[in-house]
Amino acid sequence: MSAGTLAGKVAIVTGAGTGIGRASAIALAHAGAKVALSGRRPGILEDVAKVIHDHGGEAIVVAGDVSNPADVDHLFDSVAAKWGRLDILFTNAGTNTKHRNIHDITLEDWQHVVAVNLSGAFYCARRALPVMRTQREGTIINLVSMAAKRAGALPGVAYSASKAGQASLTQSINDEEKAYNIRACSIFPGEVDTDIMDARPVVPSREARDLMLKSEDVAAAVLLVASLPQRALIEEIMIRPTHVRDQSKEVRRAD
Repeated sequence: MSAGTLAGKVAIVTGAGTGIGRASAIALAHAGAKVALSGRRPGILEDVAKVIHDHGGEAIVVAGDVSNPADVDHLFDSVAAKWGRLDILFTNAGTNTKHRNIHDITLEDWQHVVAVNLSGAFYCARRALPVMRTQREGTIINLVSMAAKRAGALPGVAYSASKAGQASLTQSINDEEKAYNIRACSIFPGEVDTDIMDARPVVPSREARDLMLKSEDVAAAVLLVASLPQRALIEEIMIRPTHVRDQSKEVRRAD
């Protein structure tokens, strides 16, 4: 893996244990990056690290919860101690809840979704920027969602609002940090066949999930953004399934 386009680069991937995070961590490592794997479940992170190591790559596991600033500090301190730099931050960690509409979401669920999706991305970016400023380069990639472009009952109010906030965070980074040669990108996927689909009030059928994007499709977009010369900025990428399926039977609204 060391001869790839990202040889010598260091990356952090949050939510790296499954789905888009796992696929992206492996893709970045395959391109030559050293990858720090973050997430709440050490066991599945170790499985991802083994895949990377077995193919000649380098990875470390730093378990933690991005909604906890102390865990984020531990993650970035660990990467600094191990490799002394940071080139790519992919803030992929995200969550949703079963009860997700304005009429039924609890305050606790609202706070949890916003804490992971939006505050977690902010905490990570806040820690990445001083390192990237010193290097005078760096790339921050936020996994957003098409729900940030058009909120609705299917993704829910907290998810849509938190993802729209992430897109705003990307814009703020690009506006404030361009003088330091730091760039940020929001990736807006449509439906992706990952574990988060199991949290929907009506879980999509296997037939429906076969029509969705796969984690590797989004990982390819992450790798593109990370691999472009630093002079090139892609602020937004929208990627969605070619086939637009009928979702109407999966939407639950207030009576």
